Amino acid sequence: MSFPIDEMDDIINDFLAEASESLEQLDQKFMDLEKQPNDPALLNDIFRSIHTIKGAAGFLGFQQMVDVTHCTEDVLNKLRKAEMFVTPGIMDAILQSVDLIKLLLNNIKEKNGREEDLKPTVALLHDILEGRFKDEPTAAPAVPKGAEAEEEHKQARPDEAAAATKEQSIRVDLDRLDSVLNLAGELVLSRNRLMRLGGKLSDSSAESDLHSHVNEAIAQLDLVTTDLQLAVMKMRMQPIAKVFNKFPRMVRDLARQMEKEVELHISGEETELDKTVIEEIGDPLVHIVRNSIDHAVESPAEREAKGKPRCGRVELAAYQEGRNIVVSIMDDGKGMDPEALKRSAVEKGLIPAEEAERLTKSDALNIIFIPGFSTAKAVSNISGRGVGMDVVKTNVSRINGTITIDSEVGKGTRITFRLPLTLAIIQALTVEAGGEVYGIPLSNVIENIRVTANEIKSVEGREVINIRDRIYPVVRLGSLVSGSSAPSETEWKYIVIIGIGEKHFGILVDRLHGQEEIVMKSMGEYLKGTEGVAGACITGDGNVILILDMAGLLTSVQRGFVH
Repeated sequence: MSFPIDEMDDIINDFLAEASESLEQLDQKFMDLEKQPNDPALLNDIFRSIHTIKGAAGFLGFQQMVDVTHCTEDVLNKLRKAEMFVTPGIMDAILQSVDLIKLLLNNIKEKNGREEDLKPTVALLHDILEGRFKDEPTAAPAVPKGAEAEEEHKQARPDEAAAATKEQSIRVDLDRLDSVLNLAGELVLSRNRLMRLGGKLSDSSAESDLHSHVNEAIAQLDLVTTDLQLAVMKMRMQPIAKVFNKFPRMVRDLARQMEKEVELHISGEETELDKTVIEEIGDPLVHIVRNSIDHAVESPAEREAKGKPRCGRVELAAYQEGRNIVVSIMDDGKGMDPEALKRSAVEKGLIPAEEAERLTKSDALNIIFIPGFSTAKAVSNISGRGVGMDVVKTNVSRINGTITIDSEVGKGTRITFRLPLTLAIIQALTVEAGGEVYGIPLSNVIENIRVTANEIKSVEGREVINIRDRIYPVVRLGSLVSGSSAPSETEWKYIVIIGIGEKHFGILVDRLHGQEEIVMKSMGEYLKGTEGVAGACITGDGNVILILDMAGLLTSVQRGFVH
């Protein structure tokens, strides 16, 4: 049987998507298998997944993948029949074959025509099958004979199995979802415009039936638009498990490589985020977890000498907090010494000694985000080159997220990301400064306070304000954005208190315009990356305004106060 080229491409794309998803789930199942080596249901599940990939690869003519999956399937078949038992060495070999399958999948996806050297992996699997591979089992196996019978029973009744696992879903190209989201965004703009016009109509005309009908129609449009917007946004949401699922395997491999004992605990993996945010945080999380195992978690002997359990602990957690998603990475390792970080930064010439002396503990911990900074005594293939943590901060800032660090020497470190639920449609506070209107993401706003000019004081040449016995640094939005230092003529002003993690500061503005749902647009190639600016939007009255990046403004404030 032959298929038209377009149809064949669709079949291959479906195979790639399904195989990638299956392999992603297998990583977690293999970690479970190491803990439960005599679980027949788990072994059967893993066997079926590899068997399915082999069958599809054979149908499509991907012979290299058939060869690898066939050998892997043979090993798994012996394990599920209890003819041999799960050991760390056998698990390493199976995981090696799975990595090779992933590489072959990527070659198919890239259409590069590359063939891989299968001999080392296939030879290792054959050694296992023929009894030439010696290793100690992870636990005394007790696989019941019913395991194989259960599998045969499922294969004998494929209709029931298919009905039980049938998914009520279809695959949709992401570009189509983005197109629908953009249309929903345009509808939000039109709704905002209509609501503004409806308000003006009510102010300028007497009550009438026409009025009432117009207002009812606008209210109905508001409800429908909000529901549509939420529905489209939910279509782009994915559980953070898409990222978290890669870590059990990664932690296991790194711990074995470094001869450490590390236990990974994951919670909140069902927490949902926009797909774009999910994609952006993957690499930063990988880098931080690798650093935790390489630098933070001690060797078993060192931990015992300190009175700690031999096995180190790394925790990954996610949960929703208001309009943000919080992701934290915690370890119970060495912790970071702020004084040591300051000394290292001064020695490397990254900051002057006088500046280092004035840094708070929080600021000192943030030294790790300076490009080129590393405390590693030697470069390894895991970390130590002084590149990475600055990229982590850049990636998180690019999606309007923030990072905070808390660490205690000898106890461990916690690194926390605060991320937006979605990047497309956000709630913003619109303010005016220097005759221009700006948007501030509402997720960063703590409160607004009306003040007079004489309530703002100067300390060492920097403006601050005392609010309920707490001192906040103040930045004049007009002078910061436009560069003009001349104060506006309004007697009353407003301070917008901004919170980013544990950091707080005040933005001085002339007027508050109100809260509005906005559709944030990119600034384009030439203007993107401008410090302090996250994007732009069209407001309900048709004007284009800038959306401020609070993390970028905080950097400006801190730079001013340190220097």
